[in-house]
Amino acid sequence: MTFVPPPGYQPIYNPSIPYLGPIRGGLRPEMSIYIQGAVPEGITRFHIDLQCGEFEGADVAFHFNPRFDFWDKVVFNTFREGVWEGEEKIKKMPFKRGEHFEMVIVVNSEGYQVNVNGKEFYFYQHRIPVERVCVLGIGGDVFIQTINIIGAGYPSGGMGGGGMGYPGENLPVMGMQPIYNPTVPYSNMIPGGMSGKRTIVVRGMVPYGAQRFAVNFVVGFSRDIAFHLNPRIREGLVIRNSRIGGMWGQEEIEIGINPFMEGQYFDLSIRCGHRRFKIFVNGQHLCNFFHRFEAFTQVDMLEIEGDVQISYIHF
Repeated sequence: MTFVPPPGYQPIYNPSIPYLGPIRGGLRPEMSIYIQGAVPEGITRFHIDLQCGEFEGADVAFHFNPRFDFWDKVVFNTFREGVWEGEEKIKKMPFKRGEHFEMVIVVNSEGYQVNVNGKEFYFYQHRIPVERVCVLGIGGDVFIQTINIIGAGYPSGGMGGGGMGYPGENLPVMGMQPIYNPTVPYSNMIPGGMSGKRTIVVRGMVPYGAQRFAVNFVVGFSRDIAFHLNPRIREGLVIRNSRIGGMWGQEEIEIGINPFMEGQYFDLSIRCGHRRFKIFVNGQHLCNFFHRFEAFTQVDMLEIEGDVQISYIHF
């Protein structure tokens, strides 16, 4: 079964850089562009462009250019009729070498609001009408995990209520702040505990040389594991199980796809229903796990361990 995303939620995963791709239907106010990625340790600079065509020399309505040099800065500009216009420079760097980031460009009638890792960074006023923008370009020293262009018709709940939200119906609890780049092993409370229709999003990367990792949904007071997701990289398996009363149950192994591979980013969404957990990876349905621990609402902890790098957790 393939996950059919809601309107406006059609992510692009792990694109090659440089990337140049169309914005279907063009850009307009009330749309947002969501980008998740990472900058390497040896970064010099990268850029994100909102262009008026795919051909060489096309106008660039919005040029976003972090530069890591003696004075780290971010440069904004517009390229029109073959000429770069006046730069706007911000001597403040929202990105860190070797770390993941999440960036949202929110489009309104006045300009582009840039938010990085959940914080407002800069507002760039339109110099070229936004309706001319039809192409997204990314280049330079950057790894991109996810690109998502959210349309104006996207449900308000998915946009965080204030235009700074992140894509997908899988950001369920309004007001909850994402956790960026947590240390693994990770163990923390699930705010408000688990409930029916609750979703938790985990994004990260499987490093080279990885053997296995685990994501556990735990009952804190008893240490029961209601749901254990255990990708075993070298074996090409994704094991599901539970541990109740100190005893592991029967493993579930069958899957149609195996999205966890060395050097690859993943976007893991685990939705808790009244009868089962539903697991999606990179927008595709991976498997279901029917509840063995009947009082699943007692699950109140998330634990992650093993060979994995986590960039983002959203409860």
